[in-house]
Parts: sequence; structure tokens; C-alpha cells
Amino acid sequence: MKNILSNRRNMIVIALVGIASVLYFGFGSGSGNPDNAKVADSHCAPVAAEKGEAWAEISAKACDTVVKFHAWGGGDTINDYIAWAGKQTNDTYNVAVEHVKISNTADSVQLVVADKAAGNDSDGAIDLIWINGENFRTLKQAGLLYGPFTQNLPNFDNVDIIGKPTTILDFTVPTDGYESPWGMAQLVFFYDSARTDMLPEKMQDFLEVASAQPGRFSYPAPPDFLGVTFLKQALVELVADKDILAKPPATDAVEITAPLWTFLDALHPNLWQNGRNFPKDWPAQSQLLADGELYYAFAFNPNGASSGIARGELPDTIRSFVLDDGTIGNTHFLAIPYNAANPEGAMIVADFMLSIEAQSRKANPDIWGDPTVLDVTALDDEGQAKFDALPIGVATLSAEELGTVLPEPHPAWSEYLKTEWQKRYGQ
Repeated sequence: MKNILSNRRNMIVIALVGIASVLYFGFGSGSGNPDNAKVADSHCAPVAAEKGEAWAEISAKACDTVVKFHAWGGGDTINDYIAWAGKQTNDTYNVAVEHVKISNTADSVQLVVADKAAGNDSDGAIDLIWINGENFRTLKQAGLLYGPFTQNLPNFDNVDIIGKPTTILDFTVPTDGYESPWGMAQLVFFYDSARTDMLPEKMQDFLEVASAQPGRFSYPAPPDFLGVTFLKQALVELVADKDILAKPPATDAVEITAPLWTFLDALHPNLWQNGRNFPKDWPAQSQLLADGELYYAFAFNPNGASSGIARGELPDTIRSFVLDDGTIGNTHFLAIPYNAANPEGAMIVADFMLSIEAQSRKANPDIWGDPTVLDVTALDDEGQAKFDALPIGVATLSAEELGTVLPEPHPAWSEYLKTEWQKRYGQ
């Protein structure tokens, strides 16, 4: 795969061809220009010849357009980063980004499904979507994704598809070029060292921790992805045959998940608010940790605690830990719906998100702290220096301390667990 990508990048095109393409395609296709995503007035910049004729044509078609980007909007850190990225693509390519802030990716997936049912195959409301897991599987199985397109992205060559195999394998489902990796994730737990020194070594230990400190632990309510991840982490540890989780739930799912519900039944009475209510999401859980109502929290970001401390959102006594047998990890992605009105603009944004500039900034715990998908060791000296210069957060674990990264179960397990949890504990 690397050889194919290298050959593509080695296609040399004279600069005049790139400029001519820009002039020929003019302002291109794409959505309108909303007030909150104003496109720069400058002419579209010619594309460097070494990026190839195909990329020159893509950038020319994307020129002077707006990308409607559906992405979770519940965190200021992420919102600010997306706003910064949009400014960069606007300044460089005349491609602006309209961040459509969503709370549940499944809702955006249903918009695409509804478009297909209505016969809207070319003017969709979504150009780019932040996605992974069961949502990606839903769209891929239904043939509702544009692509494959990652082979068109020059910066995809720097993705560590060997050392980070989940960059091309999403919850056991091959991406096949239909989504571009954006960041790495691993479940990491936090605790307030000023309030407790009890650190669980495995999921079952939370029973003892919660019993000894009633009300000081909780987890976000499913269908929140972080809450579902907590369920999956427990299931991975409690299930007898872990290999069975690589397949969709079958008729034996009730038997397989029985230890999970037994665990939660015992845990809930000692949770925050006696398990009658749950935090809505990570920001709500983080606020409870900052206020001292919770002694523990967790996030899908190894730099989450350090980032919170750096922004003044968490006390500097927060520290990170993982479980002895490892924690679930995955990659999150950017995908383009099959009927995107501006797929060229979406590819421009997806490619920029893979740039050294964007990935190193996102990995900075003072900004976001989202681990990179790039193979840093394969970058040139200047690229490596950008990552080497990143600050190491006071609450960030080393790669060795993070331990084993456990694979995600098949995406169908997420849906199964959400449904069953609602039956048992939903409000």
C-alpha cells in the first residue's frame, strides 16, 4: 500500500499545469457561504507540483467553497481546534469550514440515510463527518460513503498504518479508504490524588472502590460513547471467551453479557446519586471531578487529564492510571457521505487534518492532547522536531505506563449494549 501511495506522489507535474487547472475550474462546486464561515477574498493558491495533477484538480474544484463539517460540539477545546483548522484551509486553499455542532453522530448518520430514502443523491447536508465504530459500519454497509478517497490525500502517506493498525481497521471493520484517520484514542482513568489513593487494578475493583467511597464514582449514561466504552471495557474483562467479541452478538449474547449486568447491578447503588442519575457526557463528568463530587473520571484520551489541568478546568492534583490488563483503544476518523455536495472541499480538509502542522498542534496537551495517527519516526527532521518539542503533561502516562491497548469489540456490540442498558437502567 505504501508503494502505491509513493508512486502516486512521485507523479511530477509542472507548475503551469497546476495553475491552469485552478484557472480552468474557477470557483468550483460546493455549498454556499454562510456568514459564520466567510471565505477569504484572495485568489486560490496554486498547488505545489509535487502533489500531483490529481490533487491540483481537487483543490481547484474545492476553491471558494464551504465544507459542512458535522462534528461533536460539546467541548470548547475541540471546537476551538476545528475553528483554527478551518482558518488554515481557508487561508491556504480558500476552503472554509462550517462546523455543524452535533451531540450524537448517529443523528447525522440518520440524515444521510434519510437523504438516500428521499432520493437526494447529490446535494447532501453533510460534506464531512467525524465518525467511527458502529456509525461507520452503518454507512459503509449501506453504501452511503463517498470513496474510496484516502488514496487521493497526499498526507495519508505519513499515516502509521503498520504500527497503528486501527488507522485502517475501525472496530474490526476494514476502512478500505472510506474514512481518513484523524486521531488515536485509549481509555484512561483519572483520580484526584488529594482526595483518594485507592486505584483499581481491574474493573471488578471498582466495586470495592465505590463501596468504600459511596457517590464518588460514576460513568456517562449510554448512548454517550464514553459510557458505552465503559460497558465494553467491563465486558472485555468479564467475558470468558474474548475472541467471541470480534463477531456480532448472536443468540448467546444474553449469556455472554450476564456477568456485565451482575457487575453493574452491584456497582450502581454506590455510584454518584446512587446510580439513579448519570453524567450526560465527558464535560459533565469532568465538571463533577473538578468540583470534588467525583474522585474518579475517565476519558478516551491519554492526555485528557493534562489538557484539563493546562486549561484550568481540572485541579493540578488529578493524575492518570490504567488497568493492569490494558484498556480499550481505537482510532477516530473523518468520512465523506456518498451525496456530499462538496466532496473536493471535504478532501482538502481531511488532508490538512493529516498534516504535520495540524497533527502536532492537536497532540499538544495545552491545545487538545489528541495522540497523532502519523508515523513520527518516519518524518523528516523538521517534522520530528515538532513532535519532540511538544510539552509532556503533568498527568500524562508514558507509552510504557499506558500498557496494553485492547481491541474494540465488533461495532454491533455497541448497539446491543446501548439497547440492553436502556432496558435495565434508562430513565
